[in-house]
Amino acid sequence: MPTACVNGVRLNYVQIEDRQGGPHDDLLMVHGLATSLAFWYVPYAAEFARQFRVTLFDLRGHGRSEMPATGYTPQALAGDLVALMDALGIERAHFVAHSFGGVVAMNFACGHAHRVRSLVLADSHISAVRDAATRRQWPFGWRIQPILDRHGVDLDTRVPFFGYRLLTLVAQWQLRGEPVPPELLELVAPLMGGQGSRAAAQWLKLMETGDAERELMGDDGLGLERLRALRFPILAMYGDNSQAHLTGEFLLDVWPHAEFRRVRDAGHFFPTSRPDEVIGTCRRFWSGEFDDPRRCQRAGEARRAWFRSDRVFTAGGQWFYATRENGRVGPFASAQSAAEALSSFLASLQP
Repeated sequence: MPTACVNGVRLNYVQIEDRQGGPHDDLLMVHGLATSLAFWYVPYAAEFARQFRVTLFDLRGHGRSEMPATGYTPQALAGDLVALMDALGIERAHFVAHSFGGVVAMNFACGHAHRVRSLVLADSHISAVRDAATRRQWPFGWRIQPILDRHGVDLDTRVPFFGYRLLTLVAQWQLRGEPVPPELLELVAPLMGGQGSRAAAQWLKLMETGDAERELMGDDGLGLERLRALRFPILAMYGDNSQAHLTGEFLLDVWPHAEFRRVRDAGHFFPTSRPDEVIGTCRRFWSGEFDDPRRCQRAGEARRAWFRSDRVFTAGGQWFYATRENGRVGPFASAQSAAEALSSFLASLQP
């Protein structure tokens, strides 16, 4: 794969584009911690390359990029992104970013909003919310803590950066050949699968490198006023069971113009477990479907953003519909049956 030397560090990247149909807008996809550009490669790159020139890259210290002793703050990594775009001749772009990659992308956007066409955030957590979070506020934490306790793991789900500390612990298990409790598999998806051992070894090496751990887990600089100034189109997707969902709830009041989508019953790594849903939602966002003025507020409600989801959906091979009043209703034998039941319910609400 090609590399670019930016800010004195060699970054690994790849570009994918379907050259039919003329030039395309640029799309940059930013991965999170303990992963690499491979996180977005399959199936996203090929799918999105039909519409964009897609650029994937490894953050410094990740994948095949260099691992210097310093330069890991979100602000510094955003500086790498600026330099990489300059090196590749990308003036403006759409962005898709997961987890810590979203923190990097938001720092980039706060300093270079004119270079952002749109931003898709997938389960990104920010310091202002992370530091204030408690297990009481993260309901799924109550389900995870007994699992940790049962396996003798001295880790509290209430601590900031719980997820990253869990990644470090599981990386150590991986390299020692110890099994990972099945209940924790979805929480540590990057360290599982065919490349899991390599990812685990690289993550541990990064945590032992210079200032990396301190810089990665420090304040990300994303204050309320900086974020409120971002006015370009934004799609924010959050898993129901993810600790990062707390950040999504915070951002509802920061970005009234954004589209917030819940990923039902999903954890932090839903881009790997639910790619079809993520791809479909991104396409609907880019097509402008979520800008439809008919998607109005309910009577009497203040104008603000809400977490939305498709009212008719499938889970476990069965069909359901959901409303604010009744939650999940079903199962139904087909999507049509669920849609008809939903229509009947909505008709019953009319005066």
